[in-house]
Amino acid sequence: MSNLIPSELVTKMVDAGESKIFMSTRDTLIRAYMAGAILALAAVFAVSITVQTGSPIFGAIMFPVGFCMLYLLGFDLLTGVFVLTPLAWIDKRPGVTMGGILRNWGLVFVGNFLGALTVSIVFTYCFSVEPDAVGKKLAGIGEARTLGYAKYGIAGWFTIFIRGMLCNWMVSTGVVGAMISTSVSGKVIAMWMPIMLFFGMTFEHSVVNMFLFPSGLIMGGNFSIADYFIWNEIPTVLGNLVGGLAFTGLTLYSTHVRTAPKRSYN
Repeated sequence: MSNLIPSELVTKMVDAGESKIFMSTRDTLIRAYMAGAILALAAVFAVSITVQTGSPIFGAIMFPVGFCMLYLLGFDLLTGVFVLTPLAWIDKRPGVTMGGILRNWGLVFVGNFLGALTVSIVFTYCFSVEPDAVGKKLAGIGEARTLGYAKYGIAGWFTIFIRGMLCNWMVSTGVVGAMISTSVSGKVIAMWMPIMLFFGMTFEHSVVNMFLFPSGLIMGGNFSIADYFIWNEIPTVLGNLVGGLAFTGLTLYSTHVRTAPKRSYN
């Protein structure tokens, strides 16, 4: 068969989460750094296509190419480890602790951020004089998705949180969907659909934002680093955690590993 049945899939998810918790610091940082950098390049690609065509849907259609590349190469995103590592703890795998999970999340966050920031800095050298239409678009995105939410106060903050939840529902569906297939083409198709959906709906992805907002600041966006963290990155990270774990990880685990007893109707 070219695919796994759901119960096999969830066991594979738990195994993957366990292996990430015990991964060395060096390997965790390298894999997270490369994931952040590749996803940032994909974001540049998608924004460029959007500016060139004047239609965001074309950027959304092509953005998943970066996600597919980093997944097939075995690199790690914060949104993925949010879903997989807690399952190993819930499954009571030997040696798995909450401290180990938090260590993994911290290292992946740092690696993703550094990778995305590297691309942001290198990307500015594309604009030796003035930012072109792509650079101006990035600056506008940063302002709209920080100050645009901040003017609504706590309601704006929770809006970002919810959009982060919806984002990682789709992104984590792509991650686990790729695990179902045993062929490269099947993995790519399973990833492409939900990733395209999240980007097209402009949901909030913590790692994509690690590129978009620093780039927006460099390009002259009228917002501050504090605006970025308070009115975007922090609620997005929390939303990504809750959405991916609640809508994908726990739902699959609860019904395919800890299946409820069957009722008799005789």
